[in-house]
Amino acid sequence: MPSHQSPFRQPLPEESPAPPDPVNEARLQEVVRCLKQVIEPILKNDIVRLGMVRNLRIVDDYIYLRLYIGSHQHHLQTEVYTILAALPWCKKPYIQLCTIPGVKTTLAISSGKGGVGKSTTSVNLAIALSLQGAKVGLLDADVYGPNIPQMMGLGQADVQVIDTPEGQKFLPLEAHGIKVMSVGLLAEPDHPLAWRGPVLHKIVTQFIHEVEWGELDYLLIDLPPGTGDAQITIVQESPICGVLLVTTPQQVAVADVRRSIHMFRRVGIPVLGVIENMSYLLCEHCGEPTPIFGSGGGQLLSDELQAPLLGQVPIEPRICTGGDTGQPITIANPSEIVSQVFVQVATGLDATFRPATRTKTQLEAVIA
Repeated sequence: MPSHQSPFRQPLPEESPAPPDPVNEARLQEVVRCLKQVIEPILKNDIVRLGMVRNLRIVDDYIYLRLYIGSHQHHLQTEVYTILAALPWCKKPYIQLCTIPGVKTTLAISSGKGGVGKSTTSVNLAIALSLQGAKVGLLDADVYGPNIPQMMGLGQADVQVIDTPEGQKFLPLEAHGIKVMSVGLLAEPDHPLAWRGPVLHKIVTQFIHEVEWGELDYLLIDLPPGTGDAQITIVQESPICGVLLVTTPQQVAVADVRRSIHMFRRVGIPVLGVIENMSYLLCEHCGEPTPIFGSGGGQLLSDELQAPLLGQVPIEPRICTGGDTGQPITIANPSEIVSQVFVQVATGLDATFRPATRTKTQLEAVIA
């Protein structure tokens, strides 16, 4: 029988994996149990389930881990250190703090495939959060199709580099009260962003750690579609406390979103909810909804994840017009049903992450 194995490649000898150290395994489980006692007060869950603890390892009698938190959660580092230092065998815990200076809450906007309106959702949700009185930043990390600058009316503006105590950093631009940074602002107009491997990793990492955002209540990260190098780098390197999944009602889009869910589960980032875009078309004569792209996809995904269906965004031509002209519909036509859906989603998020800062006047304005 002919062999199809290449004559230029010799099979490598199989190496049997080293047997796990039972003492080390027991200590690792003990550390995880201790860390699960540290509760994040806003989301009311432990820091392990929230994906805040990563790269946990034990070397000899020392504990090493990375703690991904927001700028207002530094007290968690003290709690983690105290509870781990109390272990009788631990000589010292080493905690590497991973945060974005000045940013309280970092949220990712994700989809399994392109063309479902992820960037449109990111832009309008950022503006809707700003209308609640929050300070918002928007990071366009879609290295394959960076459309945020056009949607925000920035065009091909120049990005400045400033000196800070931590070194040189990019200064984000501002539009409609939102601080914006995009890979599209650094590329030549109409040229493909043909970045690969290490270069792509470096650029994405710079956009996470080398932007001078100032003080923000929210940083929204518009992720690229799919689950490639760029997406994995962003998820692993940034203190994302939750992800919003954008889908359309059709089953093909839902199937692609399912694949991206596994990427977030690998690092424990919780799915905060599902936004179904292009849910239906409202007849301009009778007002009846017509589900052009099918129905039920968003609800199905919501049921599978046990995460809420935050909103169903109807098809509206003015969304496209607003994106093309740099006047997002949430600010250009606030009375439209589409705008109200985004405000509804933003209100729910803000009630979760900023309950203590929302005044009675702000709540009355949102309800009105």
